[in-house]
Amino acid sequence: MDRALIERAYFWDSYRARLAHRPATMVDIFFALFGHHPGWIKALLIVRNKVAGWGGLEAPTVSEIADPSRKTHYAVGDKIGPWPIFVLADDELIAGRDNKHLDFRLSLLRVDDGGAPSVVVSTICTVHNLFGRIYLTFIIPFHKWGVKLLILRAISSGRL
Repeated sequence: MDRALIERAYFWDSYRARLAHRPATMVDIFFALFGHHPGWIKALLIVRNKVAGWGGLEAPTVSEIADPSRKTHYAVGDKIGPWPIFVLADDELIAGRDNKHLDFRLSLLRVDDGGAPSVVVSTICTVHNLFGRIYLTFIIPFHKWGVKLLILRAISSGRL
């Protein structure tokens, strides 16, 4: 991720998980992590997106949350799940969204440390105004908990 973006960030986090096997592509890793939300998390995301929409944030549609489709090919500019892709390389995928209140990026980075492959899942948010700060104040605790849960579920199910 761009160093200047990290330095401007209002919020960032990063989690690392070992890969039991090496998924073929970064798209495979994305869907292993974010393509298997439990129904109750999907419901919470739909409610959150509705509230965020009232505040002027561009939010994913109900269908993008409830039933994320997977295409056979992705390129920069395409949507993966609910987010546009900014970077798609052999070992990194960056997706996210820019809004009038805040911008965010999700990075999936595959690393190999001496034959022990892992994925680093990072989120960076920059805010543009008070509404963005207030929104993140309420969302950050759920975000941290949710990302950890999705990573643990992907590991325990053998998708990673």
